[in-house]
Amino acid sequence: QVELVESGGGLVQAGGSLTLSCAASGSISSTNDMGWYRQAPGKQRDLVASITNFGMATYADSVKGRFTISRDNAKNTVYLQMNSLKPVDTAVYYCNAWVVVQGAYNARDFWGQGTQVTVSS
Repeated sequence: QVELVESGGGLVQAGGSLTLSCAASGSISSTNDMGWYRQAPGKQRDLVASITNFGMATYADSVKGRFTISRDNAKNTVYLQMNSLKPVDTAVYYCNAWVVVQGAYNARDFWGQGTQVTVSS
């Protein structure tokens, strides 16, 4: 029904920058909150940043001032600009979106397949 496709991960040195993108496609009536989570080896998946369809953003304390989330509602796409990257930011980053599927009344959440971000020291 709905697919989230992420791109933009990779290997970067500490202090560098990366931009992640996530495009939602399929039988979409509307898209509500979108966000990014990350999961490091042996750890739980944690929220990095989220943004409402009105553009209100929320960030984890660990990324405030370094990461910026944004979205293009016309393209059902969410972005994560990551600056001043640190080795502790190394993780698999997952896109999440709350989507009202065509013909449905309520939103449900969908996940991307994940993209690896590795920050070397």
